[in-house]
Amino acid sequence: MNPHLPPVAPSVTAELVAALTPRLRKRLDAGVAKVAGRPTVREGDVVRIALDDDTDLELHAPGGAVTSAEAVRCGCLLAPDCLHRAAAASAAPVADPADTPATGAPRPRADPPQPPLRPEQPPTAPARPEDRTQAAAARSVTAEPTEPETATAEQLTAAAALRDAAAAVLEAGAEGAGAVLQAELLRAAHTARLAGLPRAAGRAVAVVTALRAARSADPAYRLTDLTAALREVLGVAHRLRGAAGAELAGLRGTVRQPYAPDGSLRLYGLFSEPVLTATGYAGAVTWTADAEGRLYTVSDVAPGGADRATGAAGRSVRIGDTALTHRELSRAGLAVSGATVSPTGRLGAGAGVRAVRASGAAWHAEPLDGLWAVPVSEQVARALTTEQDLLFLDITLAGTVREAAGDCLVADCGGLTLRLAAAHDDPALPHRDNLRLLASARGARLRVVARLTPAPLPRALLLATSHPTDPETRVDLGLDRLLRADLPTTQTPPVPAAPAPEEAPVHLLRRRVHQAASGGRRVLAFPGNRDADAARLRRHGLATAGDLLDELHAAAADRSRDPFGRLLPADTARFGRAWLAAAVYTEELDRALCAAAWGAHLAPPSPSPR
Repeated sequence: MNPHLPPVAPSVTAELVAALTPRLRKRLDAGVAKVAGRPTVREGDVVRIALDDDTDLELHAPGGAVTSAEAVRCGCLLAPDCLHRAAAASAAPVADPADTPATGAPRPRADPPQPPLRPEQPPTAPARPEDRTQAAAARSVTAEPTEPETATAEQLTAAAALRDAAAAVLEAGAEGAGAVLQAELLRAAHTARLAGLPRAAGRAVAVVTALRAARSADPAYRLTDLTAALREVLGVAHRLRGAAGAELAGLRGTVRQPYAPDGSLRLYGLFSEPVLTATGYAGAVTWTADAEGRLYTVSDVAPGGADRATGAAGRSVRIGDTALTHRELSRAGLAVSGATVSPTGRLGAGAGVRAVRASGAAWHAEPLDGLWAVPVSEQVARALTTEQDLLFLDITLAGTVREAAGDCLVADCGGLTLRLAAAHDDPALPHRDNLRLLASARGARLRVVARLTPAPLPRALLLATSHPTDPETRVDLGLDRLLRADLPTTQTPPVPAAPAPEEAPVHLLRRRVHQAASGGRRVLAFPGNRDADAARLRRHGLATAGDLLDELHAAAADRSRDPFGRLLPADTARFGRAWLAAAVYTEELDRALCAAAWGAHLAPPSPSPR
């Protein structure tokens, strides 16, 4: 993936790849690698790629993204039927589907906001009690039960195509899912968006983005991100047929989060964190809270790289006429009138919103101190069941522990042994360097903000902390750099960390789920110690995990032969179902083990119709 190219709409890439001849499709991956390595020049809305000394390829993106096949123009002799146009589209970042409506088709809304029901006009004279009783009785007799809404035939067809395309990607794995399979998934995503399934379409685009990052050796690539996106695409496609009512609305998703009026708000800055994603977006998000402890965010995220992530904190927040920067807001306050807020707490920046600077509050002062007063178990239960995954913790640093991804801080948190990892590994951000410095401050008592990581042991990503020597000062660990002089000159004796309990071997199943997403079905088809792994899972009381592992291996190795002894195509549907069952089980078990490790209590999930 070439970040210097403009984003290309999924439908454009799918159209260009579909127009290739079978011979050119076989050469597409090599063409992508060639185009991705060529120099690019941007002139206004046009990005020009020099294919050779005499031939250029142009991508026209007047709105910031390429939205039609005609906007990709090549100067070679075979154009427009050449390989270069499809290769350039496959090498470019994938545009956000919500920002690229299909030509000639209105932008769909899978779950449009409905106006509130209006009651009937009241009678001119006050209704008597006996009249109301008779009317209620009449309604109970004449009213017919309303059948809950179910998916349309168009949505079921789109979901089936999305399931098949995602199963083909899973069959090949990241190593084998080249540009052709990616284009098929993008085509299915575009069809799903037009059918009113923006959630599945968005996650399918996330799969393609992760595949391109994996195949280009992008350091921002994370196998867990690819696995999660694949799991959600297959899960939505699988559940859609039996879903109805509220479950169906959740599976469909929304194109844009609706913003609702929220009156006047008095907000207090908490901290800022940089945003740097594998999909080519960067910026900053500042977290604030009101007097009741409700959290609100102000974000500035746009296409860009590490430079934008580090510089966004110095930009003015986009609310009203305030001149506060994100860094300043994280320590100050904000008074907002005419506020609009999304369901996730993001503040809108509409024309009617007014905001002025106000005084802030220290973490140890009201009202922010109340965030840390909530019991940790309640915070974890909230993080596991809602989209608000922040934890407000008082900790004592106890040392470090080495893991495969790097060193983690070990801290005592109310008797729990907590592992704190860096929130981002990009060297342009100071997360990892700050963590190394804090590791030498054993015994320091800190007030921190962290993001929960579901795991069998208490674990979180460290986002912000009180200063090691000045509790009234905060440090945004993704933006501020600690120095050796910031550490205490004398260290108190460290609190000994309690020995970690033996973990349930969920990793034996999780590892196979990740291996399939990376290497495809064939990796799990090889004979190995799968029987021993399944037996170990059962010995630890995880009989279901053992059965799922057996079925996953069996589905991977299931290859029938025709009467002449030739291998028939693999049953991708069976393998996809087996992989999805294992992936969903692993995710839910991680949540349950995480809740148990923190002492949190989760309500049992409500059964979903299938």
